[in-house]
Amino acid sequence: MLFVLTIHFVVALIAPLFFLRLGRSAFYLLAAVPAGSFVWLLTKYDAVMNVGGPGQPNAPPATVIEWIPNLQVDLAFRLDALGWILSLLILGVGALVLLYCARYFKNTDVALGPFGAQLLGFAGVMFGAVTADDLILLYVFWELTTILSYLLIGYSRGRLAARRSALQALIVTTFGGLAMLVGLIIIGQSAGTYRLSEIIALAPSLTAGGIAIDVAIALVLLGAVTKSALVPFHFWLPAAMAAPTPVSAYLHAAAMVKAGIYLIARLAPGYAETVFWDPLIMTLGLATMLIGGWRALRQTDLKLLLAYGTVSQLGFLTLVVGMGNREAALAGLALLLAHGLFKGTLFLVVGIIDHQTGTRDIRKLSGLFDSARWLAGISLIAAASMAGLPFLAGFVAKESVYAAFVHQATDAVGIIMLAGIVIGSILTFAYSARFIWGGFTAKEGMPRTNFTPVTKQFLIAPLALTAGTVFFGIYPNPVNDWIAPYMQKFPPGSEDPYLAIWHGFNLPLLLSAVTIAVGLLMFLRGNAVSRFQDKLYPLFDAERGYRKIIGLLDETAVWVTGRTQRGSLMFYLFVILTTAIVVPLSAFLLGEAPLMPTDWRWYDSPVQAVAGMGIVLGAVAAIRANKRFLAVLMVSVTGYGIALIFALQGAPDIALTQMLVETMLLVAFVLALRSLPAKLWQREAARHRVLRAGIGMAFGLIMMLITMAAMGSRTAVPISLQYPELAYNIGEGKNIVNVILVDIRAWDTYGEISVLAIAATGVASLIFVRGRGDRRRRADGVKTGTVDRGRENLDEFGREAAALALAKKFSNVARDAWLVAGRTLAPERRSIIFEVITRLLFHSVIILSIYLLLAGHNSPGGGFAGGLMAGLALAIRYLAGGRFELAEATPISAGLLLGMGLGIASLAGLVPALLGGEVFQSAVFEATLPVFGHIKFVTSTIFDIGVYLVVVGLVLDVLRSLGSEIDERSEGDADGSMPIAREKVGQR
Repeated sequence: MLFVLTIHFVVALIAPLFFLRLGRSAFYLLAAVPAGSFVWLLTKYDAVMNVGGPGQPNAPPATVIEWIPNLQVDLAFRLDALGWILSLLILGVGALVLLYCARYFKNTDVALGPFGAQLLGFAGVMFGAVTADDLILLYVFWELTTILSYLLIGYSRGRLAARRSALQALIVTTFGGLAMLVGLIIIGQSAGTYRLSEIIALAPSLTAGGIAIDVAIALVLLGAVTKSALVPFHFWLPAAMAAPTPVSAYLHAAAMVKAGIYLIARLAPGYAETVFWDPLIMTLGLATMLIGGWRALRQTDLKLLLAYGTVSQLGFLTLVVGMGNREAALAGLALLLAHGLFKGTLFLVVGIIDHQTGTRDIRKLSGLFDSARWLAGISLIAAASMAGLPFLAGFVAKESVYAAFVHQATDAVGIIMLAGIVIGSILTFAYSARFIWGGFTAKEGMPRTNFTPVTKQFLIAPLALTAGTVFFGIYPNPVNDWIAPYMQKFPPGSEDPYLAIWHGFNLPLLLSAVTIAVGLLMFLRGNAVSRFQDKLYPLFDAERGYRKIIGLLDETAVWVTGRTQRGSLMFYLFVILTTAIVVPLSAFLLGEAPLMPTDWRWYDSPVQAVAGMGIVLGAVAAIRANKRFLAVLMVSVTGYGIALIFALQGAPDIALTQMLVETMLLVAFVLALRSLPAKLWQREAARHRVLRAGIGMAFGLIMMLITMAAMGSRTAVPISLQYPELAYNIGEGKNIVNVILVDIRAWDTYGEISVLAIAATGVASLIFVRGRGDRRRRADGVKTGTVDRGRENLDEFGREAAALALAKKFSNVARDAWLVAGRTLAPERRSIIFEVITRLLFHSVIILSIYLLLAGHNSPGGGFAGGLMAGLALAIRYLAGGRFELAEATPISAGLLLGMGLGIASLAGLVPALLGGEVFQSAVFEATLPVFGHIKFVTSTIFDIGVYLVVVGLVLDVLRSLGSEIDERSEGDADGSMPIAREKVGQR
């Protein structure tokens, strides 16, 4: 089973490459995958069907691989009779639909590669869903079908109807899926296992445990109802007909909508007696059958007619498989197979009609019986099976359904249900006849529709499905054998039912005759029925209700957004800080934490007191500052003060990182300040300043109280006491902080660097307007002394004199100088002292950053500190030479650095697992080298290298966003031209 899933997903991933080479013929190659899986499925027949027999194993084929043991989540798959029958449809019809696509689409159609990949992936996902034996795994596959159906329905992205229908299907089925997830978790927690087969076996004890399981089953059924488009969620399925016809034939007739039916059938042997089962299944199933059939009679689009017919049949299937006895189990699965055969055929036929004539409107189609005889014959057989005419699979299945409901019609409810399914079947006959009449007969007063002759390859798929309809109608014994193992899961009746083309003269046969007679009369009186339908105004339109709900949500979102997202930083800070005060304070007061520490110590040394006073003075000065630059400097004073306290407390590693972070933040702030006015605006009233000051002090005091309470509430021995031993003996390092980051809690660090990468991308997205800025113009195409020129108040003579002096001085060395991009700056913008200092410091700082990276496992440093140090080196070079110097210093993309860092960190975690260890497990290698002496290398250093690259990429993105981009814009503003235009001129 894992191999089948793997081959589907692997081929789906590379499928677009096939289409680039083979065009639409690549569908033949994709069809071979489910076709091969279908053959494999047939080879598993004996193992699946002979469970428990003489000399046979006591369980069907199963595969279990541990996935998340702590959460009891496994990759567990189990192929029993029910899963095998569903897999027949999924893989068999999937192969035929992919084969059909090779003739349905044109080579000129867009996005065939992604479409083929998604359709093949959907087949694999559905196979995974019906074979999954773990509740969480089932939910994963369930939601993957939702996502893939969204993509497939929205294939025609240029059409508003397709996009809207895809989103509608996504919202409705995701809503049901989330409710289903809650139910699955309740069931798993109540049972003590998430293994589906065990949960079915534990049903008697679970259902006796109280209302919790009843509610959980109801939530799961809600997921099934939304997926299988039952009332009141039925509206998404007809709307999904905006998808290409092969999608409708597969997802909405044979595969996706059957997922809900499968789930009901899977749970029925154990949970059909729960409180909410019958009210939900019987009420919604019957209502869906009648509403879908009634609406189908009004449709003039053949595809919509089949869509509403599918809705009706899904209600019918729900009624039968949800009844919960042997007769219903046999009839339900037989009807499921028959429906997949005839409805898949009819959808494919509609696709051919639309493809060859250009229309699906029955008001425009006429005379196709003469011009498309093979197609008409196939359609006639499939529609007859849907209508329940003898000698076809639909008739055999419907006879068994009638028999099951006749035996249950012993009270008023049973009689009502029997009458309901007979009326629904009459509607089915009527719209089946309407399909044949509308699509193929010659209509009086209408010209014959031009039908382009169809190729034999185009007819293979519908012809194969029709052959199955005929074969299983005449010879249903194989289907009996397939369903028997599933049927045995229900309590035995007086005698075991069986499928047959003839059961003698009985009440079910009489009901079939009534169905055919009344259905034929309804079709012949179609005009009168249409007039009657026109007079009936629908009391409730589910789709209109859905749109009103979505509209109400949109209006609520606009209202909430308008009152919360006001564009005021002060308002946002007020909300955040107030929440951060009220919520912790409430917990603090309601809890039993000690209010005050028993021992006060203000400081350990006078230097700490001085540092603390510096932090306080810096904070006060930042509040009182009237210029932005001064405020930023004072904020940095507080940061450097905290770094000093860290150092005094014996944490040099944290102090170093804090100092580097503070320095980098100061550079970023200063760069950003160039786009803001120098002075701070003081527009708020005095009472507002008091309120802000009060909130700030309250927040600080609350954090102090909570910190003291947390320290005073400790009852267990701190885990931190074990860190030195863990770091030295397990992490093989002396720097406890670094070992914690890259070994003991590597998962946390991995999450942090992922956030850093996202933050860098966010910064670049907010600043850049035409790409990330990684492909900027290099310095060799820039005229000397032209960048950032003319922004000082120098007279023309002064600028020319300065330019001539510097040009003469550097003319002989400009090409060979290391700081080559410095020559691009205007003379009045250059600083010879800073350039010299940069030449002296840059390489030393880079080497120091590498030292911090490599030595961080045993000494202060590490990937974070080393990356920040390298970032400061880049900042120095940028400040010395401007944006072109930064481009010369870092020709590599910031995005590439971020990606490489995350990739290296990921490999550092995955490789140990592939070698039989645990994720992020480290190993130690020791060797004695001639020059370097004894070397001890810990593999967690590789993870630290990834951290280093991510941090450098983040700094580079900040420098290019807040530095180079603002420089370029200001240069464009200075000479009145746009930067893009200037860049194009320079390239010429």
